[in-house]
Amino acid sequence: MTDRRDFLIAAGAIWLMATSPGTAQSADRIYRLGVLRATAPAPEVSPALLDTLRERGYIEGRNLIIERRFASGQLDRLPGLARELVQLRVDAIVCVGPATVRAGREATSTIPIIMFGNFDPVALGVVTNLARPEANVTGILISADGTLAGKRLELLRELAPRAARIGMLAPDDPSFRLQLQETQKAAAALKVELEVVEVRGGDYSGAFATISSRRPDALVVGASTFFMLDRKPIIALAAKHRLPAVYEWPEQVRDGGLIAYGASLDGLYARIGAYADQLFRGKKPADLPVEQPTKFELIVNLKTAKALGLTIPQSLLLRADRVIE
Repeated sequence: MTDRRDFLIAAGAIWLMATSPGTAQSADRIYRLGVLRATAPAPEVSPALLDTLRERGYIEGRNLIIERRFASGQLDRLPGLARELVQLRVDAIVCVGPATVRAGREATSTIPIIMFGNFDPVALGVVTNLARPEANVTGILISADGTLAGKRLELLRELAPRAARIGMLAPDDPSFRLQLQETQKAAAALKVELEVVEVRGGDYSGAFATISSRRPDALVVGASTFFMLDRKPIIALAAKHRLPAVYEWPEQVRDGGLIAYGASLDGLYARIGAYADQLFRGKKPADLPVEQPTKFELIVNLKTAKALGLTIPQSLLLRADRVIE
């Protein structure tokens, strides 16, 4: 009797572990997650994404294989890299950035795609509805309405109210168009002249030399995966040219940028991990709405402001979520 009872208890415990949302769907199955990025392989995969998958029972090297593919800035390589992931029969593909999403969508209509980026997926044509996306694409967006480009310009102008000419550092990427349009619209409303300079071939020194020759009073650093990864040289050049600059991510301000406004990067990658878990368990992309962040952080670096001889308005400091001194 005791043996039978112990057996039933053990069997019940095993069943609970197998069906618990905190563990992977099948203990003996190996899941494959593709990660496709347009950038160079640094960083490879967000720790927040890996932590979320680990909490849900997916351990890389045990029951999870992550297939990483990077285009190293060569966007024409993305279609071929996407096809490689499809041939490997991954269970889902994380596509970072609009060009990457397009490549993934063209490579497969069946493997679930988790898109991530700062763009409008409806305007891009990869989904028709955010609440119930069709086909095989869902994902996590960086901003809730447009790209936040206009809001960042407004914050920069509040920081430097006398700025009449503002530079904008833009990536050499056709998908940047929406962000540029939003910035131009905000510039017209604020009655400031906008000087847009593209970074070509990773030549940040050349781009800043061009910006400096146009004598802007401040700088908007476009929201771009490339600019996030290359944030240290960009921040150093902004300091060298004594340009007050607004950025997208808290990490950019932590590393010496002046001010940033955007969602939590770690929080967004954690949501990507949660979506991957749902897809591994059999959910269809159409059943997972495209998520938009609801919380944004305003970060200010007082040390950088002091080095630039700027006084941050009290109204801005009172609204800041974090102040670095």
